[in-house]
Amino acid sequence: MTDMADTQKSGLVRYLPMIAIGVVAVIGAFTLKDYLSFESLRDNREALIAFRDSNYLLTVFIFIAAYTAIVTFSLPGAAIASITGGFLFATFPGALFNIVAATTGATSIFMAARWGMGDKLAAKMEAGEGVIKKIKDGIDENQWSMLFLIRFMPVVPFFVANLVPAMVGVPLHRFVISTFIGIIPGSVVFTSIGAGLGDVFARGETPNFGIILEPHILLPILGLAALAALPMIIKLIRK
Repeated sequence: MTDMADTQKSGLVRYLPMIAIGVVAVIGAFTLKDYLSFESLRDNREALIAFRDSNYLLTVFIFIAAYTAIVTFSLPGAAIASITGGFLFATFPGALFNIVAATTGATSIFMAARWGMGDKLAAKMEAGEGVIKKIKDGIDENQWSMLFLIRFMPVVPFFVANLVPAMVGVPLHRFVISTFIGIIPGSVVFTSIGAGLGDVFARGETPNFGIILEPHILLPILGLAALAALPMIIKLIRK
């Protein structure tokens, strides 16, 4: 009885990180949406700039920590955080700070999911037969392509792109590298929007977050996605 209780307790502990992320995400969705918004950034821009000018390194640390928390707990305001990085630190090094924070947050979700259920699910898929085994083998053969593809494709939600690799047993180093590189295009776009916020504020306008869907931005990103998928296509043709 004791061994069974210990096993059940250990199983529950493994799920605690994902449960914590889910609870904080739900609470944050209702309590933080008014604070992590463009209006909040606009109303507090002068105070933020003054604090940055007086405490630059501390501002960088706080910003990266806050952005990491937003991504880790899937809180509202990731896009606002990206443009805030550009607003406070310009396109560069703002884009670098954004990428580091987003990658760190994504890795936190990946590790929580893999620790809770990813390893077991990947092992079951590996030991399975038929279609499930073929899916697992197909993913293993094309891990790099798959990882870059889900990062480059604008339609794949960021949270999903963090969970799927954990579910199929992707190694940590591959996840981190593909995430860091794969989010560069989108991060640079949103950071550049933030870098131009001074003029937007002066005109009393709202930044155009839909710019990433405009042809001159979207087509190169889709081209990168097609390039990432090319090895998989070649393998299919050869087979």
